[in-house]
Amino acid sequence: MDKSQLKWLYISVGFSLAVLVVILLLTINENTITYLTQINPWFLLLAFLTHLLTMCFWAMRVKMMAGSLGYRVGFWYSLNLVFANLLASAITPAQAGGEPVRVHELYKANVPLGDATAVVIMERVLDGIALAALAAFSMIVLTDQWKQLGTVSEIMVFVTWIFVAGCLFLFYLAIRRPDVVKRVVARCTRWLTRTWENSRVESLLVRADKEIDNFQGSTIRFVHTAKGGLVWGMLFTLLYWVSEIITASLILVGLGQPPLILESFVIQLILAILMMLPLTPGSSGIAEVGATSMYALFLPAGVVGIFVVLWRIVLYYFNIALGILSSIIIVRREARACLEEGNCPPPPT
Repeated sequence: MDKSQLKWLYISVGFSLAVLVVILLLTINENTITYLTQINPWFLLLAFLTHLLTMCFWAMRVKMMAGSLGYRVGFWYSLNLVFANLLASAITPAQAGGEPVRVHELYKANVPLGDATAVVIMERVLDGIALAALAAFSMIVLTDQWKQLGTVSEIMVFVTWIFVAGCLFLFYLAIRRPDVVKRVVARCTRWLTRTWENSRVESLLVRADKEIDNFQGSTIRFVHTAKGGLVWGMLFTLLYWVSEIITASLILVGLGQPPLILESFVIQLILAILMMLPLTPGSSGIAEVGATSMYALFLPAGVVGIFVVLWRIVLYYFNIALGILSSIIIVRREARACLEEGNCPPPPT
């Protein structure tokens, strides 16, 4: 991890910790100690294991979608890819930093750059469709829970539907009119490489055009000949989100509280949508405040802060730990490959 990434990690974690401290100061009361004595560590352990299962669903999605395009990517490699993505997601707004990491790791697994990009972008598309569908389902079936959260939550979901529909439309245009994408990429590339030699810029543009063609071809294959990848992708996407939502209920049971399964389903959907917006690195602060304000409607004040802290430990700080572990594995892999190929750069003098 370079100094810039380390700086953003400190900012993200520091902001999250500061918000959590404020939340605890505002919610701790004379009943908090009583709630702490009721903690069931087995359910908290189950929450961690469920979150790991969620990551396995994500890894299976990557594996099956890449496999439908004809590339063999192992499950354990895919799981390490997902873990590596978690660290980058934790320090970038809208968790956008994870996408380049997944593309890079797929490329290292001998998946061409255009195909790797198609897999990762299609993952985002499936996430958007799944969240919009789950939100629509919950608004129809769980009307009482939505009413308790107020009209703001409904507005957020409607905005999400519009955003997802707009992204799908732009995605469709990019596939139907790759010439437009190439012109935009060419203009951006020439502007960003004004100081480069012309031959180097032209070489980069040729490669970009080739990868855009690969991306278009892979996406068309997903829609036509590799439909199985989309089917498996959507299945594991739904399993991913349902598993992630259930984790909050397990933490509640671990604190001696009712699981609030229906309420958590709605709240976690709203939080997932909110955390996709590019507001803060890793959604630090946004997630904590959002969870506190909504769960406070259903939980005693003395336990809300403890719940939010544990929820963020499982879904945020645990992710960072997994990402660091994965980064160490990748660095060791790259160093070993460098030594085997004999092309390691000389040490700094």
